[in-house]
Formats: sequence, structure tokens, C-alpha cells
Amino acid sequence: MTEPAYPPKPRPGDRIAVLSPSSGLPGLLPLPYELGLSRLRNDFGLEPVEYPTTRKMGSTPQERADDIHAAFADPDIKAVVASIGGDDQITVLPLLDRELILANPKPFFGFSDNTALHCYLWNTGIVSYHGGSVMCEFGRPVAMAPLTADSLRAALFTSGPYELRPAERFGVINRDWADPATFEAEPETEAGDGWIWHRPETVVEGRSWGGNLEILSWLLMADREIPAELSAYDGGVLVLETSEELPSAQEVFRILRNMGERGLLRRFPALLMGRPKTWSFAEPQDEKERERYAGEQRESVLRALSTYAPETMAVFDVDLGHTDPQLIVPYGGTVRVDGPGRRITVTY
Repeated sequence: MTEPAYPPKPRPGDRIAVLSPSSGLPGLLPLPYELGLSRLRNDFGLEPVEYPTTRKMGSTPQERADDIHAAFADPDIKAVVASIGGDDQITVLPLLDRELILANPKPFFGFSDNTALHCYLWNTGIVSYHGGSVMCEFGRPVAMAPLTADSLRAALFTSGPYELRPAERFGVINRDWADPATFEAEPETEAGDGWIWHRPETVVEGRSWGGNLEILSWLLMADREIPAELSAYDGGVLVLETSEELPSAQEVFRILRNMGERGLLRRFPALLMGRPKTWSFAEPQDEKERERYAGEQRESVLRALSTYAPETMAVFDVDLGHTDPQLIVPYGGTVRVDGPGRRITVTY
């Protein structure tokens, strides 16, 4: 495994690639996508460049790999941002040209199914950025969440330490992206209670790895982009989160148990666990059900840690992944978790 390095950052006025490495949902749901493009141009001063599969549903893995290659190889493209996630990016990974991408390192932003490409870049030697999709974060109705906008701006344009802060209010309930009325009102939010700390006696500083837990489980099953020598993860900070598919607490435990049996969990002296997504159109849970789901997930994680990584410090309800606001976490970059100080600092 190559030691990841931070690629050069874009500047206002630069061209950036907007890709759909997983799903071409911009073609089906243009409202949040067009809003996201507008904010990239008007609020961030960047010029988004689309590719053949950016708005194309049902594109082949090879077509999406071709777009990734074209974006990384173009010297005028200074960063790559995913439009959204999906569920089959794992099929794109074997088609990628590692030498081409390594010769043209660029910041990549995305989350959810884009965990697959983050893992690939980690092994290629390129620090990427977990979070910041066009349709979700840039295309948020009415206005971007201030915490999200500040974190994205820092991750896009600056280098150095950035202290994460817990959200005072957060949201997990979505509205219909096909309905124009969705974009006329602020998303529903509720009061946050801050982060929950487990074993906060130490300070851990290391390179991050992880992403969406369900996608990681697929990569582990396929044995794809997981180093054979697990010592590559030693001393790192594990970053995990779950999706709108709302995996059960039992499933979360089983995935973590299998990671523990493989010897992965004990490699990480610190874990950042994203605030869980607790609502979906398929399972529109009420407030009590959402609280119960989040609590059961936390207990399942603690149960796995107690068996396989009892010394690991954990922080729950960090505002990363499938939540609003969303903080950007460097993937393969440096993360400092200060237990006694109750502080999390990332290096962009």
C-alpha cells in the first residue's frame, strides 16, 4: 500500500469534474442536481464539467470508468465531485487504470457508494474527501447548511487543520426531489445533543479509513481493495456511517463482528461513528422509532468493540455521512481525536 498524499487543491475559477460513478440520478431528478451545479458556480466560483454518464441512468461500468479516467487525465480539471451515490460502484473498480490516476492525483469528493472509490484511492496513494455530493449537499433546498458549506469550502480550497464541531440542529427526513415545492422550504431539523464519547481517555492521531458500512461489507466480501497486510491500518482512525437503507442493529453488529474476526477492528485505536440515518421513504419512522433505532445501533457497535477492540475510543453521532449538516472528513488524511479535550480535528 502506498502512503496516501494530499493532491493539489482547486482555486476559484477552476474547472472541476462532476461524475456519476454509481448512479446517473441527475438524469431522473434534475432539480437538486441543477441547484447543486448553480451553487458550485455562484457560491464556490468553480466551473463544473459534465461527462457522458453524469446524467445517464443504466450506464455500464466501463462507461463510468472511462469518465473517471477522462476526468483524472485532463490537466484542466482540478477536482472530481460525485453527483450522488448508488449501489454498484464495486463493478467499476477492476476497470480503473491505477497508474493513470496516480500520475494525475486530484481531490475526489463523495460518500455512500463512493466509499468504493475512496478505498481505491487510499490504496493508490491519494487522499480523498468523504462527503460533499452535488445533489445532496450542494443541492440542499433553500440554502446549504452552514456547517456543511464551511467544511466543504475548507476541504476544497485550503490545506491544514480544521476542527469539526457538532451540529446544534440536524435533519434526517427527506422530501420528494421531483416536487418543486421541496425546494421552497428549509428541510426539517431537530435539536442535537452533541457527540457521545466512549473511552475518551486518550488522544489518537492517525490516517482515516472506512466510509459507508454497507459498502465496506461488500468490498470485504469481494476481497476488493482490502490490503492483504492488515498492518497498513495500524494506528488509524476508523470512520463509519450507515445509509438510508437503515440496516438493523443486528446487521451492523454482524458486519462489525466479521471485521473483528478478520482482525480489522483492533487495528484502529479510534472510531468516529456517523450520526445514523433513521428515516427513509420506505421506513418513515416517527421520533420515538428514530431514537430507538439510533440507540440500538450504538449498542451494537459498542458490543462489537467490547469483544474485538476493547481499548478503542469511539465517538458517536458525528455529523458525517447520510445526515444534514454533513462534515467533510479526509479519507486517508490525518484525523486527531482528542478524548480528554472532546475535540476532533481533521487535516484538509
